[in-house]
Amino acid sequence: MTEQIRHRASLEAGATANDEFKRSFSAWFWGSITAATLVHFLVFAFWPSMAAEDFTMNPDEMITIDIPDEIEIPPPPEQIARPATPVIAETPIDTDITLEETDWESNPVENLPPPPDEVETNILDAPFWTVRDVDPYYKNKEEMERALVREYPPLLRDAGIGGTTTVWFFVDETGKVVKTQLQKSSGQAALDQAALKVADVAVFAPAMHRDKPVPVWVALPITFTTR
Repeated sequence: MTEQIRHRASLEAGATANDEFKRSFSAWFWGSITAATLVHFLVFAFWPSMAAEDFTMNPDEMITIDIPDEIEIPPPPEQIARPATPVIAETPIDTDITLEETDWESNPVENLPPPPDEVETNILDAPFWTVRDVDPYYKNKEEMERALVREYPPLLRDAGIGGTTTVWFFVDETGKVVKTQLQKSSGQAALDQAALKVADVAVFAPAMHRDKPVPVWVALPITFTTR
């Protein structure tokens, strides 16, 4: 019995709160409408006025365009003449024409022209490609480095001017440099002369072809630098 009374009291309390909310809804609604109206009025009252920019054109600023003269359209090119139709010749051809038989009896060896004379080429005269399996290489790198320092022109070295000169070396079967020749200049004549002096100091291991030393021309760079 006590629990039923409590349950009924709670329902009556809930109904009372709901009624109070319904009674207060009208005041909240009209208050919100009034506040919204006031905010919109203030926004439109204090918002900076905006106007469209004037884009009207000034007649004085109009640009005149010169209309070009009438362009004469050239006449179409003449039609290319059609090539002539080939005509089949009516000359009779003898089908029995054959080449004369050639054999050793009718052309003895004594009547044949002699073979051309063999021209010997001296590879020492100018750079020439020689077949090899292994290229020559420096054997005295330390001595070459000392020669680079010794032969470097002092004026260019002090000015920090360097360069690379490519030199042709003719290396014989023993690895000795027999001849040197300038292949590509560094752009400085003094450096080129110094590079040829350094090249004379070089000692090589000879080039090899089929396990045999062979004389070869080889082009190698010689670089002068202050760094």
